[in-house]
Amino acid sequence: MRHYYDAVVVGSGLAGLTCAIYLKKAGLQVVVMTKEPKLYETNTYYAQGGIIASTDNDSAELLRSDLLRAGSGYNNLAAVDFFIKHGPALVFEFLVDEVGIQFSRSEEGKLDYTEEAAHSRRRIVHYEDHTGDKIEDSLINHAKKAGVEFLTDYTAIDLITNNHHSRDPQEVYREREVLGVYALNNLKGETEAFFSGHVVMATGGTGNLYYHSTNPVSATGDGISMAYRAGADIINAEFVQFHPTALFHKDIKKFLISESLRGEGGRLQNHEGLAFMQLYSEMGDLAPRDVVSRAVYDQICRSGREYMLLDIAGYYTGSVPIEKRFSKIYTTCLKGGIDITKEPIPITPAAHYFCGGIKTDIRGRTSLKNLYAVGEVSCTGLHGANRLASASLLEGLLWGKSSAVDISENRGEISKKRCDNIPDWEKPPHAEAFDPLLIDQDMQAIRLTMWNYAGIIRTTKGLRRAESDLDYYAHRIMKFYKSAVISKQIIELRNAVVSSQLIVAGALKNSTSVGCHYISK
Repeated sequence: MRHYYDAVVVGSGLAGLTCAIYLKKAGLQVVVMTKEPKLYETNTYYAQGGIIASTDNDSAELLRSDLLRAGSGYNNLAAVDFFIKHGPALVFEFLVDEVGIQFSRSEEGKLDYTEEAAHSRRRIVHYEDHTGDKIEDSLINHAKKAGVEFLTDYTAIDLITNNHHSRDPQEVYREREVLGVYALNNLKGETEAFFSGHVVMATGGTGNLYYHSTNPVSATGDGISMAYRAGADIINAEFVQFHPTALFHKDIKKFLISESLRGEGGRLQNHEGLAFMQLYSEMGDLAPRDVVSRAVYDQICRSGREYMLLDIAGYYTGSVPIEKRFSKIYTTCLKGGIDITKEPIPITPAAHYFCGGIKTDIRGRTSLKNLYAVGEVSCTGLHGANRLASASLLEGLLWGKSSAVDISENRGEISKKRCDNIPDWEKPPHAEAFDPLLIDQDMQAIRLTMWNYAGIIRTTKGLRRAESDLDYYAHRIMKFYKSAVISKQIIELRNAVVSSQLIVAGALKNSTSVGCHYISK
């Protein structure tokens, strides 16, 4: 089956939805595609802390300074300046005034700005600790009202490019350009071609390439792998941010304990009840995430324990009761037998955010014609070597809009004549069905390799081991991918091993410890 659109957006998080809404408002025929059965199953949905927004108590210069300090000065200055100029006000212009999101307020009725690590001002608005799901649900409803078309349970396989896929030999001599996406209908097991004048990658990050992660299982580096295979530039792949405080619990997995707990007074402690962050940074518990993650990891290694503790009960500085201010964390921990109003929370670092990605400019344009990237899958350079807390949601919002504006200003109809020279997806002649357990085993091997050798603290020897192991996995995975009955799981596995190789290659290339890339010789 073949489809034609003005724009195809792959991914249904904040960045992708924002882009689609603005495209629809500009009169373009747009479809949003997600591999998950539910539209909301995205990294956005699980974000807790909040989003940077404009406030009278702040300035562009201060925000710029905080971004550069957190990013170790590795930031793209053009992206930083674009962000501080256009980003914070967009929260009110779009999310509040247009979408209708009402963020949390104090008892006096004022917006409840909170603080997180490496911020010099309280500039983060939130909806209790449900910021991500509030934004995600609100944007889905707004997009539906705007008439955006959605396709769930569609897994993008490959970008369609003229040089690689066309049967017209003249296309080999033209500039490489993206003409659409091949995708798998998960429910029917059939592949379909989506031709478009513009493709927007909004597929999220790489967290689930690691054994411990705060991300949903869908974060397998899909967009990065697809773009790389098509020839797009990937940069800063070594910068994988680990969140210092994921819940450590035998039954509750991948649950984030928001940094805003420390912004509201929470302290990291060892098992003897001693606070330890002042040993690692003069900023204490509000040091940048890379510093805090390494500190927690160091304490775990020194003590021989599997986790450290975060105490909010004895140090909370907020006016709203803990169980309301952090209702999601409170109820989730309570289900696991932990009352955060009375006892510390067991925590461990976990892979959280990918600061690298598909290289883009301030309009979301990649190095490939007609291909855009927004949100975590992209690398604008805003975050540099380490992301400032609560900057990612605003980055997705701003570049979602920016890319839509650029597409609408440069719209061009897809040439059906050129598309006629693109074949349908070709199945292997004797496709073989593989045991899902074998696929899961390979995925687990990749996750352990990445956690052990390309994690919080890296060594050259360990990275070389990871490189060797991943090369072996990639050889086997690519071999059976070419002969397999296509499935979502096999597509994810191929993407996972490619994206893992890119991270390790980036880490080996950069021999200097900077930001969240920390290499011990």
